[in-house]
Amino acid sequence: MNNLRQLYEDVILDHNRHPRNFNKHPGDTNRQARGDNPLCGDVLTLYLSVHDGIIKDMGFEGHGCAISTASASLMTEALIGKTEAEAENLFKQMHALLTAEQAPDESKAVGKLRVLQGVRDYPSRVKCATLAWHTLHAALAQQQDSVSTE
Repeated sequence: MNNLRQLYEDVILDHNRHPRNFNKHPGDTNRQARGDNPLCGDVLTLYLSVHDGIIKDMGFEGHGCAISTASASLMTEALIGKTEAEAENLFKQMHALLTAEQAPDESKAVGKLRVLQGVRDYPSRVKCATLAWHTLHAALAQQQDSVSTE
C-alpha cells in the first residue's frame, strides 16, 4: 500500500509541476467549458477540438491546487485521440473511482488514471480531482453555463 501511495504522490507532484497541455488553446477549438471549485479556489477552462466524434486535441488553463492541476493534466493526456463516447465512459468511471462508488479492483479500466484513487482518502479533496472531469462533461455536452463543484 505504501508503494501505491508513493506512486500517487509522485504522479500528482509531477503533473502539478509540469502539467501536460496546460495553457494550450487548440486553434480549432470547437468545445469549451469553464469550471470552478469555490471551496478550494480552483478555476479551470477546458478547450477541446472535436472532429467526427473524436477528440483531436485539448488543453486547459486556469489555476488550482496540485490535485486539481494534476487531474486535468492526466485527463488531457488520456483523452486525446478518444471518441466522445469513450470520453464520457471514462468520465463515469473516474467519477465512480474518485467518489468510492467503485471497488479498487474494478478500476483497472481507467489505466494509469488509477493513481488518482488515492484522493478518496481525503474527502475534502475529491472535488479538486473531479473538477476537470465535470468540466469535460460540460464541454462535451456543449453546456454554456459554468460548472461548479458546489
